[in-house]
Amino acid sequence: MRLTQEQLEQFDRDGYLFFPGQFSPEETRTLTDEVPRLYSRREAYNIREKGSDAVRTNFAAHMVSEPFARLARHPRMVQPVMDLFGEQVYMHQFKINGKAAFEGDVWQWHQDYGTWLNDDMMPTERAMNVAIFLDDVNEHNGPLMFIPGSHKKGVVEARHDLTTTSYPLWTVDNDLIGKLVERAGGKNGGIVSPKGPAGSMILFHSCLVHASGSNLSPWHRVSVYLSLCAVSNHIRRFKRPEFIAHRDFRPIEMLPDDCLRKPYPVELPWKDGLPASALQTSSVPFDEMKQAA
Repeated sequence: MRLTQEQLEQFDRDGYLFFPGQFSPEETRTLTDEVPRLYSRREAYNIREKGSDAVRTNFAAHMVSEPFARLARHPRMVQPVMDLFGEQVYMHQFKINGKAAFEGDVWQWHQDYGTWLNDDMMPTERAMNVAIFLDDVNEHNGPLMFIPGSHKKGVVEARHDLTTTSYPLWTVDNDLIGKLVERAGGKNGGIVSPKGPAGSMILFHSCLVHASGSNLSPWHRVSVYLSLCAVSNHIRRFKRPEFIAHRDFRPIEMLPDDCLRKPYPVELPWKDGLPASALQTSSVPFDEMKQAA
C-alpha cells in the first residue's frame, strides 16, 4: 500500500490519515479471535485497569501470537510509514489497547513522542502509530480524539502522570489543550474522532495530541497499535522493560499482503513466556552501554 501525493499532503496538514474498512472482516476476525487468549495470560505484559481485571493494554503480542506477528509485518501497516519517513522502520512498541464495555478508562491528552522522548530517549519524532480497529468504533465506546494540526507545534510541555489511571503517561496541561483546540477550529473541527467498522486503520503523527474518554457503553472497543520508528532514530535508553519499548532495531521485513489469510511462518521468541531480559531496565544511555562493552 503506497500513499498518494494527496494523502501525503493531508497527513502533513492534519497529522493523521483514516482508512475505513482497510482490513476485511475475515482478516480482522483472525486477530480478534486471538485477543481473549492473550488477555487471559498472567504475564507482566498485560496491564489491567485499576480495581478491575479488565486489560487496559497488552504489550508485545507480536512476540507470542502468530496472527499478530504477521500483522506486525503487514505491508498495509508498514509501507505507509516507510513512505512518510523515506526510510526503513523497526518496531518500537506493539500494543493491544482494550476499552472494555463499562470498564475501559480514559487516556488523558498526550503526545506519544513525549513519552518516547522522556522515557526512552528517542532522538526525534521520526516515529508514529498505525492502528487497526478490532471492534466497530462509535461515539459511545471511547473513540480516539485528535486535535488536527497539533503535531505542527512539535513537542509540547507535559507532566508525568503516575496516579490518574493504570498506566503512567506524559500528559498535556488543560490550558494548552484549550489553546490547541481553539487554534484547530474550536467547536468547528478543533477535535475530531475517527469512527468506523472493525478493520478500519488510522495512521497518526507521534506529536499529534490525542486522548480518549472512558467506555460507558455495552460495546468493547479494542484496537491494535504498531509504533514504528525510523531505524536511524532508535531509542537511546532502556529505562522501560523490553516488552514495552523494544530493543531490536533491525528493519521490519514485510510479508505479502495476504499474510492474515495465509499462515506464513513467523518467529515467536516469547511464546513460552517472557525471558528475564525482557524485564531488565537501565537508566544508562545506550551509547554509554556500548562503549562500556
